[in-house]
Amino acid sequence: MIGRYPHPGRGFTQGLIAGTGSAPQIAIWESTGLYGQSALCRYRLGHLQPQRRARLDGALFGEGICRDGAHIWQLTWQDRVALRWDARTLELLDRVPYDREGWGICVAGGYVVTSDGSSELVRRDPGTLSPWGVLEVRFEGASVPRLNDLAWSDGRIWANVAGAPLLAGIDLDSGEVTDVVDARAARERRLGDDQAMMNGIAALPAPGEFLLTGKTYRYIRHVRLVAARDRTGRRRASRLIEDLVS
Repeated sequence: MIGRYPHPGRGFTQGLIAGTGSAPQIAIWESTGLYGQSALCRYRLGHLQPQRRARLDGALFGEGICRDGAHIWQLTWQDRVALRWDARTLELLDRVPYDREGWGICVAGGYVVTSDGSSELVRRDPGTLSPWGVLEVRFEGASVPRLNDLAWSDGRIWANVAGAPLLAGIDLDSGEVTDVVDARAARERRLGDDQAMMNGIAALPAPGEFLLTGKTYRYIRHVRLVAARDRTGRRRASRLIEDLVS
């Protein structure tokens, strides 16, 4: 772990993205969930309070976000609608129909990729979110369920897996999980709160560096992913995902 920063508002994190620049002088956008409490926030990493906060309609449950140029796409959970915001002002610009549950979303090259809590990723038109194709994510032949928040870095999709302390690196051409990261060191245990799970992964410009947080977590952690030093470490990470798909 490189650094640890306060998590403003300790929100019910559903999506996290970072702007350009170096930590801690970097802009963060965060989507928070729950009906009647969902919002889109923008703040500086390390600050205690958001610079801007836009509340969603109380009938919408906020989910994953991605930035496409000057705009932010925000998914909603089971509400079959996606929202487009101005990234600077957090002014709501548009709401469009959406064909699945909304979980995670990221920009990957010339399109966006979304998850819906299953083992499938969907390639979509960045302007309309219309589906272009579906990819099944697998690890050693078995489907990987509960794909959640997404980030794009170093030519791979990186995914939180809901309820599991791991990150999965996914080849977007084949759907194969090529990297498994043991993220237990970034987990916060909250006695009696079964919703306080890791959710929120934002890629940083430096290779292998990410911000990680979770629902109601106290902190945002700045981490650098490194290869396991020995066979035992690699096996320990693989076992996390093997238990998930078995």
